[in-house]
Amino acid sequence: MSNGQIWETRPLEFWNKAKELRAGWQKSIESKEKVVGQGNTFDLSFDWQAAFPALTIIEDNPVGAMMQNKNEPYARKARLASEIRGWGREICGYQGNCWGGQFLGYIEDGTPWPRRKFVVPMPCVCDQHAKRGQQARDFENMPQWMSDRLMYFGDYDAEREVPMMEHKVYCNFRQVNDIERIFGQRFDEEECIKLMEAGKETREYSKEIAYIMARTIPTPISVKDMYSVYTIGGLTKVDPAATVAFWKMVRDEIKWRADNQIAAVGNERFRWIEAHPPSWHYMKYYRYMEDYGAVCMGSQYSNGGANNYFMLPDGTFELRTDNTYPDDMPLETREDVLRKGAGIHARPTGGFKTDEYVYRDKIVQFAKFNQADGALLAIWRHGVGCTLTRKEQAMYLRDAGLSVMHYEGSQPGDRTDLDEKRLLDQLDTWMQSLGLRKSQK
Repeated sequence: MSNGQIWETRPLEFWNKAKELRAGWQKSIESKEKVVGQGNTFDLSFDWQAAFPALTIIEDNPVGAMMQNKNEPYARKARLASEIRGWGREICGYQGNCWGGQFLGYIEDGTPWPRRKFVVPMPCVCDQHAKRGQQARDFENMPQWMSDRLMYFGDYDAEREVPMMEHKVYCNFRQVNDIERIFGQRFDEEECIKLMEAGKETREYSKEIAYIMARTIPTPISVKDMYSVYTIGGLTKVDPAATVAFWKMVRDEIKWRADNQIAAVGNERFRWIEAHPPSWHYMKYYRYMEDYGAVCMGSQYSNGGANNYFMLPDGTFELRTDNTYPDDMPLETREDVLRKGAGIHARPTGGFKTDEYVYRDKIVQFAKFNQADGALLAIWRHGVGCTLTRKEQAMYLRDAGLSVMHYEGSQPGDRTDLDEKRLLDQLDTWMQSLGLRKSQK
């Protein structure tokens, strides 16, 4: 094989199905028959919106990211519309994009901006998530519900979990009842049970994909490709049965590629991780790094944090089975359904935000799990929570023997302060300092 290629590469076969599902979701949020809500819904372990057949949910993360990725001039115009209404440039780029689209009143092709009818801001510890619904609510004078992100530092405390779980279930119960009252929609408990089972199956596929991706050399898929599909069934809402079928298709193909040494990067010789998503307008640097034989293994953001695996005493890793809720929990009343959906822990037991705020050395374990040689860590100037603990993480990674590079930018949804040429120059210096050279084309 030419150009230093060692392993065979092939296009991804699930790509067309992913595009079909994404297009279907876009069509659903433009439907005039749907009640459109903004947010990431209740603090449940599954996507509950299908239990309200007339509802559809839009989350600012994938919408704002797609705006930045597909049409930078429009995204910049949207952020300017937010800025001239008093929102400063330090806010999250996803929010600036989506609020600006709301102010402009149209999406990039000129069709009307999908109007929100209610908001449920994501209960996330990122410092601006709780504010995410405020401007949409004030603009349209719509109902808003909040779920609290329940956390505490230190070891698991069973006594402390009890009142926290009661509060978590109460928040979900109140929101369901209020939506029924305001919109005249009945919450379908039987449909929710189906959703829980579908969600559990999908999570198992996702964990297996992350495990195969991390533990196989060469890795069969890079995060550049996973970013195109990883929101399907989660932040990008699609039918639960279609979600399960899609992720089984992805798992089967990734497993086949691993078994047959079909590589994401044909000359893989360096693995690196991130801590957050990229600046969505400039994903070119993933392919740029591939010229050095360097493949990105993703981040706790994209790969599910610590919920996918656990480390054994001998330093090896094992796939973690899903314990979101026990199978023998009763399912006779609405409260039973919402309690089981809330899971068995009030405090999150894994995931990229919990890793950063509570278990700050988890990124080292993530790097070892993915057999990484280095880390590229962004220092975002906007959306301050996105950079919390970043310098500490770099120190932990360096102590573990990894090479670390930082770069600066605004935020993944905002290209304003990212110097693309400087980033590429930094990447060249980083790779060459490690003795790596580009493949000759």
